[in-house]
Amino acid sequence: MTYVNAGDIARLADVGRAAVSNWRRRHDDFPQPVGGTTASPLFSLSEVAAWLRRNGKPYEVSPGDLAWQRLRAAGEDLRLGELVAAAGDFLEGRPSGLKAGVTALLTELAEERGARDAFEFLCERYVDAHSRQLAVTPADLAELMTRLSGGGTLLDPACGIGTLLLGAKTAIGQELSGSSARIAQIRLRMRGVDGRVVAGDSLRQDGFPAERADAVVCDPPFNERAWGHDELAGDPRWEYGLPPRGEPELAWVQHCLARVRPGGTVVILMPPAAATRRPGRRIRANLLRGGALRAVIALGGADLWLLRRPESGERPPAQVLMFNGDVAGAWPAWLEFQRDPQGVRIIDLLDDEVDVSPLRFDQKGTPAEFVAVQAEFRATASTLTGPGLDVLDQPRDLNMTTVGELAKAGLLAVHHSALKPGEVAEQGDVPVLSGDDVLLGGVASGWTGSAAGQIVVEPGDVVTTPAGVVRVIAEGGAVLGPQLTLYRLDQDRLDADFLAGFLRAGGGLSRGTSRLDARRTRVPRLSLPEQRPYGAAFRRLAELDDALRATTRRGERLIRLALDGLASGHLL
Repeated sequence: MTYVNAGDIARLADVGRAAVSNWRRRHDDFPQPVGGTTASPLFSLSEVAAWLRRNGKPYEVSPGDLAWQRLRAAGEDLRLGELVAAAGDFLEGRPSGLKAGVTALLTELAEERGARDAFEFLCERYVDAHSRQLAVTPADLAELMTRLSGGGTLLDPACGIGTLLLGAKTAIGQELSGSSARIAQIRLRMRGVDGRVVAGDSLRQDGFPAERADAVVCDPPFNERAWGHDELAGDPRWEYGLPPRGEPELAWVQHCLARVRPGGTVVILMPPAAATRRPGRRIRANLLRGGALRAVIALGGADLWLLRRPESGERPPAQVLMFNGDVAGAWPAWLEFQRDPQGVRIIDLLDDEVDVSPLRFDQKGTPAEFVAVQAEFRATASTLTGPGLDVLDQPRDLNMTTVGELAKAGLLAVHHSALKPGEVAEQGDVPVLSGDDVLLGGVASGWTGSAAGQIVVEPGDVVTTPAGVVRVIAEGGAVLGPQLTLYRLDQDRLDADFLAGFLRAGGGLSRGTSRLDARRTRVPRLSLPEQRPYGAAFRRLAELDDALRATTRRGERLIRLALDGLASGHLL
């Protein structure tokens, strides 16, 4: 029997998960669960398909979905990671132990997408199915962490399925789960990354005790009390102090510092409480005094700590960066701090609390800055207008196709960037369009050297980012940056704004992944003259989206300046 969960059903029927929940509540004849748990029930695919047909609800079982469901049915759900790894072995041409029925579907999926994208599809489905057990770093945050690391040989001592290592040239990783370690190794191999991944507990049984990487990136498990406090009490890694029993994250910080070369960088995700908890204040103070902690970046639900292993005889810095913002703003803030280190004085942090939370250090503005930001806010807010669309009494009956079918018909070509984050720098011969550039307006800000296989962006191309941003490119000449996907259109048959709008509206973007599931994005079959009014409307909406982002940023700054000004007596 082939099983599906609620998320699978939602994908098959092209609806949200809430719709599936409503069907289960409102329809007595909806199939009953045949497995799983109360929180995550499993259903028979054949029974669900029959119910959808009876109730006139269209659905599509793609080759990818069919391969995934057959793979999942090949063993117990607790062995799902091993099955995904076995699928990777098969896609790479190695013995897998999988049955012929599964391998036939995997072969079909690989012929359609290529082996690497086929395996990435299976990994995405695996993460969706085990979202409570698998913590995967979001793609935009992973890209930022890789960029901040500075490149070189990259180590992740809690690598999961390898997400933080995918942009490296040389990578080493360790993961507690054996199946996740296998998946990570396969993902690296399929990208041509020179990598080694081993299974085991990095704190108790370090797989690379003699290694000194150029940089370490890490998204460790939070609040894991059974991390080995008693048995590791005398460990030489605790240069900055024995981590308290309830502060496992400070053990991970020191493990990472012990495995990076002098002068190397550590980029580690931390819970916000790690910046303020009293038991850890001695270690935080030692990290500051020793010049190891260089920046703390608040990103909402977590903080990003940037550390540097001091070189022998190096003079500790006097300031540390405290930044409270979003992923897109973190990189420019770090570059500005490196050029002109105007941050928080370390001596001001060394009090009884040693509180390194960036929320304490929002930059205070001047009355003149308040006046300027208020004027900018009013100017951008005055440009905000609705899209000017008419409401129809009955929806249009549109003949739909998919982006995948458009590609097969030759109306567009899909290209994925071969660049890795470590290959983008501030200097070089060739401009690079990054994900941040796509978000902020489409002007290239990075550089790299010229190399074979680079994709040069042209005006009219549609570019998508891992975070789901879609933009029609107005200025060409740059090369496509890491983890971006480009759609090059036959402009005599397909309007760029038309396609970009349906990519944004159709739900084809896979959240938290680096690929666009183009074959599932539905697009109307319309002639070019019929597409252009849609394109114009979608373009107005994109411009409105950009204006709202700019207005929101200025509005948030205006509120902060107004609060500070009223509290300090500078504003009436």
